[in-house]
Amino acid sequence: MKIGFIGLGIMGRPMSLNLLKAGYELVVFDHHEDTIAELVAAGAKAANSGREIAQECDTIITMLPNSPHVRAAVLGEDGVVEGAKEGTCVIDMSSIDPTESKAIGAELAKKNMDMMDCPVSGGEPKAIDGTLSVMCGGKKELFDKYYEMLMVMAGSVVYVGELGSGNVAKLANQMVVAINIAAVSEALTFAKKAGTDPELVYQAIRGGLAGSTVMDAKAPMMLDGNYKPGFRVELHIKDLTNALNAAHAISAPAPLTAQLMETMQFLRAEGCEKEDHASIVKFYEKLSGASVVKNT
Repeated sequence: MKIGFIGLGIMGRPMSLNLLKAGYELVVFDHHEDTIAELVAAGAKAANSGREIAQECDTIITMLPNSPHVRAAVLGEDGVVEGAKEGTCVIDMSSIDPTESKAIGAELAKKNMDMMDCPVSGGEPKAIDGTLSVMCGGKKELFDKYYEMLMVMAGSVVYVGELGSGNVAKLANQMVVAINIAAVSEALTFAKKAGTDPELVYQAIRGGLAGSTVMDAKAPMMLDGNYKPGFRVELHIKDLTNALNAAHAISAPAPLTAQLMETMQFLRAEGCEKEDHASIVKFYEKLSGASVVKNT
């Protein structure tokens, strides 16, 4: 299977490398020439636009920052739609507004093309080792067709429902992750303020009901003062913006998500938008006047 891949950023680059390692033929496009060069060295073929990719591939993956970027890559000038044949399938693995997934899919349907929305969770580490969680929306027969290919990049690939459902699941995921990081931050700063070692508190509670994948991923970063991004604050702001917009459109109250949006706006105001979202703890450290970082 020859696959087109558009978007070779922090997630797309390792995802595409895993496809190459699995033996898939890949044609890639990105605006960063150094990343394209790396993929070409690994065995991919370079293209100059989405249109060129679509002329060679009838399966095209997009992994881009947000809804406008996906729309431009697929429907814009020199985009996929300009070079695509009938029956081409666009698999958007970006995290975007589910209503936009449906809108782009409707435009492609006019050209007898298909679309799936298959956003991912797990951040850069899981993209590198090929254990991402993939949430899929679209026709069930397309999910069945592409399941094995998606599993090359993933530890789990789950069908959620019609087009747009994948991004609904991803936004729900991002709501839970943000709120969970905040809960860990609040608990560790509470422990520090109470005079108890937050690292020992973490070790004491991680095996019980309070334990979670988020806690195990982010508490050690907080305790080390390590905010090297696996998933940047600015990207989580984007996801929560989409979540709140989607929630408001269907009158689904999301008060905790709204609170976390304001917490992340504080981080952006503090110049932390490029840091990992574990830096949510900085908000609680500011409020409490206590740092959870070891030896402080």
